Amino acid sequence: MSVKPNVLLLGGTTEASRLALLLAEYGIAAIFSYAGRTESPRTQPIAMRTGGFGGVLGLAAYLREHRITHLVDATHPFAATMSANAVTAAALTGTALAALTRPAWQPEAGDRWTRVPGLGDAVEALKGPRRHIMLALGRMHVDAFGAQPQHHYLLRFVDAPEHPPALPDHSLVVDRGPFLAETDRDLLRTHAIDLIVCKNAGGSGASAKLVAARQLGLPVLMIDRPALPERREFHGPQDVLRWLGHDASPGTERGV
Repeated sequence: MSVKPNVLLLGGTTEASRLALLLAEYGIAAIFSYAGRTESPRTQPIAMRTGGFGGVLGLAAYLREHRITHLVDATHPFAATMSANAVTAAALTGTALAALTRPAWQPEAGDRWTRVPGLGDAVEALKGPRRHIMLALGRMHVDAFGAQPQHHYLLRFVDAPEHPPALPDHSLVVDRGPFLAETDRDLLRTHAIDLIVCKNAGGSGASAKLVAARQLGLPVLMIDRPALPERREFHGPQDVLRWLGHDASPGTERGV
């Protein structure tokens, strides 16, 4: 006997929003969960919730209470704690788990990347004379770079922060992607940027700065992705849909 999916979608990424559209189109019961770090999250075509779960046990309790059959982790590739909690909570409750994640970026001809394993390593790598640096990290990790106050930092946030970043010398741009290589190239020139620091988020929506850096011959300090527990991974929303038991035509369902 087939079981109709009841999906909890851990979202916040562009890929999560695309999957939410498909879930709505196919009439699949689903809840979209935002972590709550974005002040104005995009409205989704399925039920929404905002906020944390209270760790592994809280997530496991939520899965049981709402009778979730499939847990889809479509959080940011650097949301390591949430992704690890999802793996553990799914195992505790016997919930099917899959990740919808972007392939990591790979350097191309003309790129000038230096790779570091973590945020602390990136901060340490900035020791030295003053530079004009674009921190393409989101607002959560910016304050760590206060340990290197000699630089001028260019920040780009989705939302205006309630409190100024703890960086003595910075410029702030509030904008929401996806971005274009041409406009990012202009942005880098306007602020005389000579180094970009970013996390290997992957995907096309945030890659414009890397294309712009390649075109301008600028170096990039690339923070590698965190190690995560083994899990089933998909790179496209349609792949998740097939995992849920649906083919490419709305209204057609297979046994799960």
